[in-house]
Amino acid sequence: MLGQHLLGLYEKALPEEIALPDKFRSAKKLGFDYLEISVDESDEKISRLYLTADRQQALGEELRSTGLGIQSLCLSAHRRFPFGSADSGRRKMALEIMEKSILFSKRLGISVIQLAGYDVYYEPSTSDSMRLFTDGMREACRMASTHQVMLAMETMDTPFMCSVKKCLQLKQQLPCPWLALYPDMGNLSAWKENDVFEELSLGLSSTVAVHVKETLREGNNSTRFKGIPFGSGCVNFPAVFAHMEALGYLGPYTLEMWHRGGNAEENVKKALTFISHCFPSQTSQ
Repeated sequence: MLGQHLLGLYEKALPEEIALPDKFRSAKKLGFDYLEISVDESDEKISRLYLTADRQQALGEELRSTGLGIQSLCLSAHRRFPFGSADSGRRKMALEIMEKSILFSKRLGISVIQLAGYDVYYEPSTSDSMRLFTDGMREACRMASTHQVMLAMETMDTPFMCSVKKCLQLKQQLPCPWLALYPDMGNLSAWKENDVFEELSLGLSSTVAVHVKETLREGNNSTRFKGIPFGSGCVNFPAVFAHMEALGYLGPYTLEMWHRGGNAEENVKKALTFISHCFPSQTSQ
């Protein structure tokens, strides 16, 4: 827990070679309430979606047996297969991945799928790609409504969906009760044009979870948004946490970091200690 909030750990904070149930056990030992499962653009992660229904249900039972919650799924496979791609085959695959992710989540008991807000990632962003993205998201909302699985758009590391305002514009176009927001306090802070506190305030009523991540305001995408040690970037964690508490935010926080070598559990412990000291209810005790 972080104060009164559930606290999760992103799967990629732990070594890739560790089996998923062992990652759950490790996260529980470290004091987390849930592990956010990753389905990224790698064939290995996407293959999780293509397990048989029985195997997925068995996986869910195995993960629950660790004593740790199955809370959320980080779906970044759409970087490789985006809704806005000029390639119709990739767009078809994007919808297939979306549907399979929803069914995977339903079978495992995952309540929130965090979506990466990219119209495209490896292609130029155009008016057509933005239109196609909205069309794809409209179909994704239909699927989510059918199965009652929450989709939550993350504020991102590219201009297309870099703010809560832009996420809310999408919600205005797609007024679906199963489409929510998943702000990333690091990504929001890295864009100079964002007023982080205003952004978080605007999105409060639609926010189902918040990513806790460190970022920088200078550099290119690879150096600004990933792998920044906590406390060495631009995020004012004490102020952001205090603001969320003042707003009355009640949802979970997910610690987002990536394993880059060394002792993963020690690295996570160090990050957790830093974050805990930034949280107002912890420092006041």
